[in-house]
Amino acid sequence: MPPRSPLPQRDGLGAAWVRTPDRVPGVDAPWLTMRDFLVSRLPVAVPVDERLRAGEFVDQAGRPWTGDEPYRANTFVWFHRPRRPEPAVPFPIDVLYADERIVVVDKPHFLATTPNGTHVTETVVTRLRHSLGLPELAPVHRLDRLTAGVLVLTVQRVHRGPYAALFQSRSVEKSYEALAAYDPDLVLPRRVVGRIEKRRGHLQAEVVDGEPNAETLIELLERRDGWGRYRLTPLTGKTHQLRLHLSGLGVPILGDSLYPVVADVVDDDFSTPLQLVARRLAFVDPIDGTPREYVSRFALTWPEAAR
Repeated sequence: MPPRSPLPQRDGLGAAWVRTPDRVPGVDAPWLTMRDFLVSRLPVAVPVDERLRAGEFVDQAGRPWTGDEPYRANTFVWFHRPRRPEPAVPFPIDVLYADERIVVVDKPHFLATTPNGTHVTETVVTRLRHSLGLPELAPVHRLDRLTAGVLVLTVQRVHRGPYAALFQSRSVEKSYEALAAYDPDLVLPRRVVGRIEKRRGHLQAEVVDGEPNAETLIELLERRDGWGRYRLTPLTGKTHQLRLHLSGLGVPILGDSLYPVVADVVDDDFSTPLQLVARRLAFVDPIDGTPREYVSRFALTWPEAAR
């Protein structure tokens, strides 16, 4: 965990950092100057010399590096990453509840929860930090970018641990709804149990042999002309668990671009949302003991033939 950033957020985005390695006793430093370290550590696309001249790299006290300083081991260098253009996600974030500790929102489809390599500005965290003026706002759990529904964030860092612990200890009641094909031969309700793993660099997660680490209760709520509305109650929270479990039963979620096969969808195509919503979330507040329950207002969109 790095120390607190000496740089303020910029449009809801915190500063990035790199740290010089510890020096091994008796071994010369591999870099003569701090500039040498930055050039070797940062991607070629980052104009290190230009940004040094502009004073955009700072130390822990917020003082700009010139780059000529002798290399210093175990030292933080802070800077703001240049922002790349991103397709604007044309959907608002509805706030379901807010107080001095938490903000609960109805996350729209196509909006990532937190910044990552591809989606930085167009995320729940970045948007809300900027629009609500809450620089420490952070989620205590995650929703996939393509999944809509209830998402809980804490206002201040001091409260993040108690709320995150609820999710880690599975003390939160969660249920989702999804639209998928109706199979009359599929016996429901049922519990799907297995082992899910997602390999780095692979878009899809997969079910593999081994000790189970994923469990979902699947119930049919409604059916119309060959389509069904399902309630999904996850007992665990593995990546893509619900999408993978329904697909594995032969009824992939309507609009799923990953399961059972990966579809080529461009980032600015918002025409076919995944019909999966984090519908309900309930827990006992870890600070004041108040029972809390939040329900998403997003409606699932049935196929034309089933309307």
